[in-house]
Formats: sequence, structure tokens, C-alpha cells
Amino acid sequence: MAKLFLLRHLQSQWNLENRFTGWVDVPLSKEGIKGAKEIAEKLSSINSEDKIDIVYLSPLVRNTETVLRIFEYLQKYPLFLHLRGKMKKWGEFKELTNSYLPVFFSEDLNERYYGKLQGLNKEETIKKYGEEQVRLWRRSYNVAPPGGESLKDVFKRTIPFYKKYIERDLKKGKNVLIVASHNSLRAIVKYIEDISDEDIINLEIPYAGLLKYEFDGKKYTKTCIKIINII
Repeated sequence: MAKLFLLRHLQSQWNLENRFTGWVDVPLSKEGIKGAKEIAEKLSSINSEDKIDIVYLSPLVRNTETVLRIFEYLQKYPLFLHLRGKMKKWGEFKELTNSYLPVFFSEDLNERYYGKLQGLNKEETIKKYGEEQVRLWRRSYNVAPPGGESLKDVFKRTIPFYKKYIERDLKKGKNVLIVASHNSLRAIVKYIEDISDEDIINLEIPYAGLLKYEFDGKKYTKTCIKIINII
């Protein structure tokens, strides 16, 4: 069966500063960078039959940098490819050797757009609006932050892309790694685990959280979740 790996990016600078990040393109923190070797060791310990064939990636720099930092320690080198625009045609290269790993970008895998909350400190926002309201903005399915996206909105842009490209590759027997941000990954987990709109509020994936599923062409089976405690 094909294997699907979901990896949330390493800690970013605004994660460290406890700010709402959304689509603001913030790099990894120094603390986050230190965790790359441990993630690489976890991925390299995967059995040879579970080797990763292809990577899908949010183009936000914290996700891109996570891939670059991790694969510094592995035997394959990422070759970044595009699915749209002029970069798709002019940047395409099909004759990859075994030392290269195809990595495809898509904004459809980006984090939730946090609208007017982007850049604000989370603790200060809780003091202003209340803990329950902020929790609904961050974790519920239907409630969107002011001027931003709800998880439902993220689901509507992420899952069609997932079905068109990623699930297609899984059906071909390819093992896929997705490196993205928290809410795009939560949307994917909601889809593949069929989590209800009400229960999704309880799902959280930590920085560098690694999930693994098997896919038989029709259904997904979660085989493990590895919570890697990287500050």
C-alpha cells in the first residue's frame, strides 16, 4: 500500500514570538532549525519499501526551509517544481536521477489566512477578545477570524488540490510526504479520517508533528503519529 506522511513545519520565528502568522512569510527560528536533524533521522529510519517518492509543499518559506534543512541530512536532494504559471513550463525537468526528489509547490497548501489577526500576539488577543472566541477562530470549522479564512475555507481550497494531485499519486502506489502549515494539514486529516465539523476543534498537530497513513486505493489507515517535542 502507498504511504502518506504529513509533516508540520519546524518552529518559525513568529511561532517563537507567539504571533498569528497566517500568510505572512516568516522563516524558521534558530530553535526550529535545530530540530531538522531529528526529523531527518526519523524519516531516514523508515523501511526501504516506505521511501518517499514525491513531496508536496506549501511555498511559505517556513515550509520550504523545513524541507531544505531536513534533506541536508538525507541522501536525496529536493528539486523544486511548479504546477502552474511560467515556472511550470520553464522550470520543468523530468529526467531525475535517484539522488533527486521531486518537490511540488502549491499555495493551496498554505496556512489559514488569519486576516486582521496576522502579526498580533496570541496572548494579548486572548485578553482582548476572550479565550473561547480566540479558540473558535483558531480551531473551529466554521468560524473565521476577522477578515480571514475559517477552516472550512481552507478545506475548500486544500482538498480539491489534494484529490487532484496527491491522492492521484497515492493511487499510483507512490509514497508521498506533505510539508505544510497547521490548518492545511488539519483540513487534510479531517478529510482522510472523516472527522466531523464539531470534533475537528480538538485536533492539533505540534511543530514538527509527523503523521503516517497507509492508503489502499480506497481508504486510509493511520499507522502512527509521532509527536516530536521540539521547542
